[in-house]
Amino acid sequence: MSQIRVNHLTFAYEGSFDNIFENVSFSIDTDWKLGFIGRNGKGKSTFLNLLMGKYEYTGSITSNAVFDYFPYDISEEKWEFPAAEFVEEFKANLELWRIYAELSKLQADAEIMYRPWKTLSFGEQTKVMLAVLFSQGNDFLLIDEPTNHLDDGSREMVKQYLASKKGFILVSHDRDLLDACVDHVLVLNRSTIEVQAGNFSSWWENKEKKDNFAVAENEKHKKEISKLNEAAKRVRNWSERSENSKIGFDPIKENDRSISTRAYIGSKTKKMQARVKQMEQRIQTEIAEKEGLLVDLEQPIDLKLNPLTHHKEVLVSAYQYGLRYQDADKMLFENQTFEIRNGDRLFISGKNGSGKTSLIKAILGEKENFLEQGDLRIASGIEISYINQDTSHLRGTVHSFCMEHQLEESLLCSILRQLDIGREQFVKKLEEYSEGQKKKVVIAASLLKPAHLYIWDEPLNYIDVFSRMQLENLILKYQPTMLVVDHDVRFREKIATKTVWL
Repeated sequence: MSQIRVNHLTFAYEGSFDNIFENVSFSIDTDWKLGFIGRNGKGKSTFLNLLMGKYEYTGSITSNAVFDYFPYDISEEKWEFPAAEFVEEFKANLELWRIYAELSKLQADAEIMYRPWKTLSFGEQTKVMLAVLFSQGNDFLLIDEPTNHLDDGSREMVKQYLASKKGFILVSHDRDLLDACVDHVLVLNRSTIEVQAGNFSSWWENKEKKDNFAVAENEKHKKEISKLNEAAKRVRNWSERSENSKIGFDPIKENDRSISTRAYIGSKTKKMQARVKQMEQRIQTEIAEKEGLLVDLEQPIDLKLNPLTHHKEVLVSAYQYGLRYQDADKMLFENQTFEIRNGDRLFISGKNGSGKTSLIKAILGEKENFLEQGDLRIASGIEISYINQDTSHLRGTVHSFCMEHQLEESLLCSILRQLDIGREQFVKKLEEYSEGQKKKVVIAASLLKPAHLYIWDEPLNYIDVFSRMQLENLILKYQPTMLVVDHDVRFREKIATKTVWL
């Protein structure tokens, strides 16, 4: 076992006025199964790249460990070739039999190493890269969001595989994965970095307890500060009156105003004024001390939604419904019967390629490339708010996006701020946003549109765990009618009222 020691680390991207990390220090052990948690854009992937030596920084990172990073950067010109022909570029002295052994643990056949890369599914590509990553046991591995785009089965396999390993940092927003696979967490808070033993749920439970205690303490300190401010105000008022009238009372005994207790200050004014100044200084010192005890809590802000209620009870109905592409012989799915009623939150689940997005397109009326069987009916006059899983189309500024989609810019920016996107991001081009930030833009746009039915196709890819929990609270509070495709187990368990399996 060795350690990775980070001391006084400070880093900012070239041209940026804001530091990603500022004077940060902590230590981690290289045999830990470390979960890395934080908001989108707070520096998780940046820190992994700092460990890989990709950027210059001030401070120090010291370790004897050899680092390797997932996912590997596989250039487009390699997509035509099988992985067996290029994986040796990623690790020195790589032995294929070790990769085959790891693939076996992932319940994948070695033959996928010999198929063109572009023909492999997301799950198969992930398994190959993980097998290469773990094929040499002496490296400390930096694993960046391995379950993005994976279906339920592939996620479960990756979860079981990582649970059997150690010696890695896992960046993930999937609470189910983090709970199963890690024994320590590294958390990027708003202004601090925290290292704690346990998994995500144990850390979150401790966080809630500490936050609840801090909220109570904050309220107590705020009341004390308010009383001190009132005392300071009384002192100032008395000082002004006594200076003008030369007659005063003891401000500490505010109610003691009888003539018998008054004294002509006269020649004693200077002494009294000195005492008043001392009292003011003492009160201000106490206020500063109390303000220093206030904790800057990072608590998710409640989002808002304006769902509409349709006059018909059933918004979508399918009877023995199926789809296939026009140029294909095989059905994507068939014999599906279900209804979406007002208040339902229907999840569509299934393997990648089973037709989940195709079913959404059919409900949206985009059927040009499909042949149907059975019956699919959509209520007339229905307003739909749709999130596409693909954000590659986002271009231009927030302002131009709002103009294009007829959205109130101030409201969109307000939601993005609530989802922890800083104001400084609003002047950037959307194509410069991180994948998580792009997702937040389309989520915010969907929330702004009043709708009878919200259709969200993989809305949570790249979205941080705190924002996921905000969305859960939003949905449970406002009870919109929804059709959702997403593979986050906790999200589905919390908000789904029914599930269709394709």
